[in-house]
Amino acid sequence: MKMLIDFLPVALFFIVYKMEDIYVATAVLIIACAVQTVGVRLWKGKFEQSHVITLVLVAAFGGLTLFLHDEMFIKWKPSVINWLFAAVFIGSMWIGKQSIIQRMLGGQVSLPQLVWSKLNVAWALFFTFLGFLNLYVVYNYDTDTWVNFKMFGLMGLTLVFIIGQSLYMAKYMESDESKSDT
Repeated sequence: MKMLIDFLPVALFFIVYKMEDIYVATAVLIIACAVQTVGVRLWKGKFEQSHVITLVLVAAFGGLTLFLHDEMFIKWKPSVINWLFAAVFIGSMWIGKQSIIQRMLGGQVSLPQLVWSKLNVAWALFFTFLGFLNLYVVYNYDTDTWVNFKMFGLMGLTLVFIIGQSLYMAKYMESDESKSDT
């Protein structure tokens, strides 16, 4: 359910872009992110930090896109967000007792500290790569191609990365049986 809620604003942007243009789609994205953020707050009783951050960035860049009528602002947003995520992952290695990936998954998965560190660096590098890849598409292809890439390429790459991460983690996770045997 969470993935559907997280995916909805991007899906609406894509659909509206195909029916209208990038400016109408941008306005819909801003509204959808605001509804998403408030809706989750009403449903769960608290704001999701990722939704709030995304809303602020989407509203800022989307607002500038609508105000200046310059689609480059909306095209740069995925790069900026990915680089901010990369910075958070890198910064978390020196701030606090656990990296951000360990804080997010540590309650569900037990892994050696070195594995947590490698996963954290991998995510930082992945987000950095996505930011540069997005700019490559922005500056080398038309807007239609960029929208398709943003919708399917970035999400597809993220899905492949998550699967790869899961396979890597599986090598180091203790099964319930091995815990009970010891």
